[in-house]
Amino acid sequence: MQRIRLRYTKRGRLRFTSHRDFQRAFERALRRSEVPMAYSAGFTPHPKVSYANAAPTGTGSEAEFLEIALTEARDPDLLRELLNDSLPDGLDITDAVEARTSGLAERLTASVWEMRLDGVEPDEARKAVDAFNAAESVEVQRKAKNGIRTFDARSAVADLQALDPPADRPGDKPCAILRLVVRHVTPAVRPDDVLSGLRAVADLAPPVPAAVTRLAQGLFDEESGTVTDPLAPDREAAPTAYPAVAAAVATAPEGAGSA
Repeated sequence: MQRIRLRYTKRGRLRFTSHRDFQRAFERALRRSEVPMAYSAGFTPHPKVSYANAAPTGTGSEAEFLEIALTEARDPDLLRELLNDSLPDGLDITDAVEARTSGLAERLTASVWEMRLDGVEPDEARKAVDAFNAAESVEVQRKAKNGIRTFDARSAVADLQALDPPADRPGDKPCAILRLVVRHVTPAVRPDDVLSGLRAVADLAPPVPAAVTRLAQGLFDEESGTVTDPLAPDREAAPTAYPAVAAAVATAPEGAGSA
């Protein structure tokens, strides 16, 4: 059995698809691409696909991850191309590597998020960010299955900055850009919880919903404050050539392929 780890995106209008919607679209793409999937045992076998820490519905992402199990070996890059041909635009496989290490989920310990706050002046956002960063704790509330839950949104935030909007941004309306690094803790702290915290400490209330995108997801490096690529260990452990390709080259007749 071969395991392949994939990085995929949720862009544009497809940011509003639920995780279940993506599962259906991805499983259709597997069938159309004739991927030799491994299936679970039991009365209702299903393809062996492991999803890791999916982004909330309504948020975009450049860094979603999953793992699939195959019954036959495939070149990860060719598999990525086949799947992209069968997936809708916006759900794009951007990286594929053979799993050569264990513990992908354990390497997803933090996320880098970007929030675009239309209608908010950058100076107002900076003041709110300074107030949030200066606070020892920021209690927010979220509606849960068992009622209203109160928790601290500050401790999970490793970094929060207010950036200048792009110089070539169209229109003359104000826009603030926030970049934040959030550790994956329990209970999970989401970007909308950080917005609730900014409202609590500085009365920052964007007039329209924030456009939220996950830029990266991986292992958080405490020393540098950065989030590393979770597929890097698998890529570094991979041979210089894919085994099937290397075998074909080794058995090819001398002079094959020459003009």
